[in-house]
Amino acid sequence: MKRLLNCTASDFQKMNGSQLTQAIAASEGRTMIAEVVCTSTPMYPGITNAEFAAAFGADLILLNLFDVNDPNIEGISLTETENVISELKKWIGRPIGINLEPVDMDANQAETLENLPKGRTALPDSLEKAKHLDIDFVCFTGNPKTGVTNAAILKSIAHAKEIFQDEIMIIAGKMHGAGVKTESGSDIVTSDVVTQFVQLGADIILLPSVGSVPGATLEKTEELVQVAHNQGALALTAIGTSQEGAEKETIQQMALHNKMAGADAHHIGDAGLNGISVPENIMAYSIAIRGKRHTYMRMATSVNR
Repeated sequence: MKRLLNCTASDFQKMNGSQLTQAIAASEGRTMIAEVVCTSTPMYPGITNAEFAAAFGADLILLNLFDVNDPNIEGISLTETENVISELKKWIGRPIGINLEPVDMDANQAETLENLPKGRTALPDSLEKAKHLDIDFVCFTGNPKTGVTNAAILKSIAHAKEIFQDEIMIIAGKMHGAGVKTESGSDIVTSDVVTQFVQLGADIILLPSVGSVPGATLEKTEELVQVAHNQGALALTAIGTSQEGAEKETIQQMALHNKMAGADAHHIGDAGLNGISVPENIMAYSIAIRGKRHTYMRMATSVNR
């Protein structure tokens, strides 16, 4: 098994979820995941936001607001839309995942919540459909005002593990409160919740980036990362608080703190510009955690390799 740093498009084509997880682990904290809103008009016309993110150094692309009942990506026109992710993978040569949101109808609301289409939620029917859309990983998390709770995420992990087995990598956790009063700031996640996520089958635990939400300190994040590692899972630190649109120096500081905390992979969000991070911040984050060598290699490697 290659470390992800050295993988090319042909390597990714051969990987299942378990192998992708191993490749990330072997890269020792040097994996970059960029999230994009696949329903937004791209930053510039004629190209998808995913292509921009890949071009600036992202190893994996996470599609936000993807609807498994209406599988479309802005910037790609296909008659058979169920092939849209396969088509995008040909264009960028990177693993692609989708967000599915474990909505909790009994959530203690901190604000008025949105009513999501079923194809964006982590219902068993949505998971079954996702399995056949050629995704490489799924991320159970919550957008703002969705009412996603840790209890609902636990149920979704259990369903997904039964449906996906080891074929699709499972990421689970919250970047911010997602509209839930009792799970925000320093109360978003606990060591017990992390342990339960892993025991039910999550491959990677998603945690708020150091400095992204109130109380997300280096010390607390490091503690939660260690819990994930001790349970046999990897850890992903995520910027889901629009700081992907902050100054480069802020991004670099967050990146180094997340690496010091022990993150195996690093996520940068989609709200810096129109459905994408400020592209230069993807590159700045990548250079901070792995230098220009591996960043430029990822940016330059042909999809035909």
